[in-house]
Amino acid sequence: MKTATKTALIAVLLLLSVDLGFAADVITPATKLRGAAKSAAAVKQGLRGKGNDVKTPAKAKIIDINTAAEAELKAVPGIGDSYAAKIIAGRPYANKAQLKSRNIMSVKVYEQVKDMIIAKLPKK
Repeated sequence: MKTATKTALIAVLLLLSVDLGFAADVITPATKLRGAAKSAAAVKQGLRGKGNDVKTPAKAKIIDINTAAEAELKAVPGIGDSYAAKIIAGRPYANKAQLKSRNIMSVKVYEQVKDMIIAKLPKK
């Protein structure tokens, strides 16, 4: 009977050790988020550090809707053939918000492209 008791005790201890091993690997969502934030900060710091060969992407060119050619307008993500033609036909614009107020483009598309466009009035 001693052998059966020892065997049962060893089996229980092995099962408990396996379960505890899995429990040690569990990471709570909050811990994951903190780790991700630290990783993002480390990446940003690494890109800004001195002597790195990694270059940050150049700023996208801002397009003037009063002077841009059709091809330049179509290069802006969200502006296709139809919007480019409407923008050119409605020139000049006092400001880029007139694309919405004159119903040249939808509010959704305007919100998508507003940071990539500008409206400069030509000097008289």
